[in-house]
Amino acid sequence: MSTITAERRAEVIQQYATKAGDTGSPEVQVALLSERISSLTEHLKAHPKDFHSRRGLLVLVGQRRGLLDYLKRKNQGRYASLIERLGLRR
Repeated sequence: MSTITAERRAEVIQQYATKAGDTGSPEVQVALLSERISSLTEHLKAHPKDFHSRRGLLVLVGQRRGLLDYLKRKNQGRYASLIERLGLRR
């Protein structure tokens, strides 16, 4: 459902890390949230009446939005590059 495998999580972390051992940068956090959001979106297409999961999805989207706003305030270049890499609109 909304969980991602440990292997996929490690791949995403490695792909978006800004330096070796980086697991907490905004880029990594946004990428992991995006991964969970996409899997939850697929779940909700199959189960349209699952309102508990829908609320969870909205919470995740809000968290991602907050992290993206933070990154945009702190460093426009990193923000633009992350949006481009993840294929997010805006």
